[in-house]
Amino acid sequence: MSDTPLGRFSWHELMTTDLDAARDFYTKITGWGTSMWDGGEKPYEMWMNGEMPVGGLMDLPSPDVPPCWLAYISTPDIDGTLAKVKEHGGAVHGEMAVPEVGRFAVIADPQGGVIAVLEPEGETPGHDGVAEPGQFSWHELATTDADGAWAFYSAVFGWTEAGQMDMGEMGVYRMFGRGAHPLGGIFNGPPEMPAVGWLLYVRVPDAHAAAKTIVELGGRILNGPMEVPGGDDFIAHCMDAQGIAFAVHGSAPGGEGE
Repeated sequence: MSDTPLGRFSWHELMTTDLDAARDFYTKITGWGTSMWDGGEKPYEMWMNGEMPVGGLMDLPSPDVPPCWLAYISTPDIDGTLAKVKEHGGAVHGEMAVPEVGRFAVIADPQGGVIAVLEPEGETPGHDGVAEPGQFSWHELATTDADGAWAFYSAVFGWTEAGQMDMGEMGVYRMFGRGAHPLGGIFNGPPEMPAVGWLLYVRVPDAHAAAKTIVELGGRILNGPMEVPGGDDFIAHCMDAQGIAFAVHGSAPGGEGE
């Protein structure tokens, strides 16, 4: 029986129109390095947090795919998981097997949020605890039907509710996890939000310093840095120089990352 956990955020892939610019941008924001993996049909570039790979960097696979960050969620049984995706109103957009890596598929939830599913061949990457600098710390879905999205993801990936926060006119922000530590949140996006989708947060030592560097490198700050309720951390919603949304999560100016 596979010991692969169900529902772990395991990999984070940037699909971009400019590899060189993206590499230069994110390494200066996050402290990552990069490394080439030659085990597939063509070389694949990985984001490295020290000695640990946390994701990948690649050209857009087709003109139909917009530049984006794509998160991968682990499963011990991809066939069973994809059957549940369809059973609960989602769609499967493509499947692939990569030797030494595993099988994966890109899926969409019933509201149109896109994410990927991974059944790894070996040890499952990612983590379930508090993120260290350079790791992904939070995964946030803005959608048109938060209750419907929650029903889908909890059924498909076994996530459990980890608390709620009242957002007033915007409704409830529902946090979720697969253990003691929350992994992310689901909420109804405001009317002015252009699209449904997942926003990925990277842990940095100082969110204010990261925000300043993002602007200096040609990116944009969409919101923040702002204090996280109930703690000393700050977050900023950003856009890289190629127009791809992401977020940074760090301590107060001069503080220490957890």
